[in-house]
Parts: sequence; C-alpha cells; structure tokens
Amino acid sequence: MAYVPGVALLAALVAGCSAGSGADDPAADSKPGSPTVSAAPPGKYRTLPESCSAVPRSTLKDLLPGAADLPEEQQDKVYEGTASVTFDTDRKVGCRWKSDAPDASRNLSIDFERVVSYDPAVSDDTRAQDVYAKKESAAGLSGGPSSTVSGTPTGSPGGTPSGSPSGAPGGSASGTPPTPSAPSTGSDEDLRPRLLDGLADAAFLDDALTRAGSTAQHRTVSVVFRTSNVIVTIEYTEQSALVTEVPDSKELQEKAQALARKLAETLSE
Repeated sequence: MAYVPGVALLAALVAGCSAGSGADDPAADSKPGSPTVSAAPPGKYRTLPESCSAVPRSTLKDLLPGAADLPEEQQDKVYEGTASVTFDTDRKVGCRWKSDAPDASRNLSIDFERVVSYDPAVSDDTRAQDVYAKKESAAGLSGGPSSTVSGTPTGSPGGTPSGSPSGAPGGSASGTPPTPSAPSTGSDEDLRPRLLDGLADAAFLDDALTRAGSTAQHRTVSVVFRTSNVIVTIEYTEQSALVTEVPDSKELQEKAQALARKLAETLSE
C-alpha cells in the first residue's frame, strides 16, 4: 500500500468537496423560471415648488383685495407671504398670506406635500392615494357618484355648506362649532362640499362657516387635490367686519378652484 502524506490527503479531500458542492455557487439555489420581483416605481415628483412664489402676484391681488389700498412697501410685504415652518422641505412646504380691508379680512394658505412610500412593493402614487383618501373621508365625502360635480357646480336649489370643519391640514380652527347657512348667492347652484371632476388626479372642495368669538363670521373654502405623489391643499378664508354680513360662498369657491387649477397646471409643466 502506497503511503500518502497527511497534508496531501487533506488537500485531495478539500478539492473533491469543492468540486462536488454548490454551496458557494449563487446559481445553486436558483430555480429556473422563478419570477423576478421588481420595486414599485417612484412618484413623478422628486421635489416641491417654492411655495411663496407659486402664486403669481396678479392672482394674489385678486385674492387679497385689501392689500391694493396699502402703501407699496406694505403691499410688497403682504404679497411676499410667510413660509410655513417645516422640518423637511423636500417633503412638505407651504405659505400664508393675509390682507385686511374695512369690510372684511382675507387669508390664503397653500400647502404642498410630496408623499414617499418606504415600502418597495408600494408605489409613491399608491401611498399618495391612501393619504388623499383619508383627507377626503375627514371632509365627510363618500366618494360616490352623487358627490361629484363637473365644472360649474350645479344641483339642488338652496344647497348649504357643511357644518363640519375642513378635513384638510390647517383647516378652520375657531374653537366654536361651525354654523351651517344657506349660500348668499340667491342662485340655485349647489355649493355644498363635493368632489371635483377635471382637476388633477382627484380633488374635493369643502366649505365651512364659523363664528370668530361672539360676533363676526368667517368662511373657509378648502380645495384639496392630488397629482401623482403630490397633494396640494388650498384654504381661502374671509372674515366679515360686521356680524350681519355672511361671506359669500360662490365667490370664495370660484377663486379657490381657479387657483387650484393654476397650481395643477404649473405642477404638470
């Protein structure tokens, strides 16, 4: 019997095991024909606009009529707006404007939220749909066909705004229960909170009338819309100087919707 040194025998055994084993072969555990799981696509938007520059000055002049009577330097300050404080400007930004006039004061706010899904199996758009749906539900809108209008609002005569505050972020916060009231337009248009067709991927409008303290009333019209993975919230408020005056639903709604359409167009460019 031939003598085999111990070192040589060990080397032969190791070589044989290496040749016959697929433990270190990445393809050893793969199964032919197994599906490849790919990550969900990212959202369309990777950044957000500069919020205080998002509304043209000409539009601000229309939305904040009281500023036109101020000295030029004060007008500039009003139209510059005040940026919202946020911790991540890649995810959320906003701006606020306010003007006072002898008969009423008006406030405008816009907020942009970029939704990001941290689940590789869920797209940013899908996650944004969920976030938007919660806002819509909080506004008391079911999402059914009867809640949707297209273009100029039409419907039952004498529609009344909802008695619930807006479900959108930064909604009316007066501390007193909202007071339902008939629109002051005298028309048969339905100005109740509703879904909006033809605005971005999905949109709704909310309208709440509340009292500020024990005297003046203020109305807040909110328009919230989603385009891909960005959700935009607009709040337009008028507070009357006289207790007998009720802010006009139709005017506020028309202007808030017009602004929403401009912002949606800007985002899509």
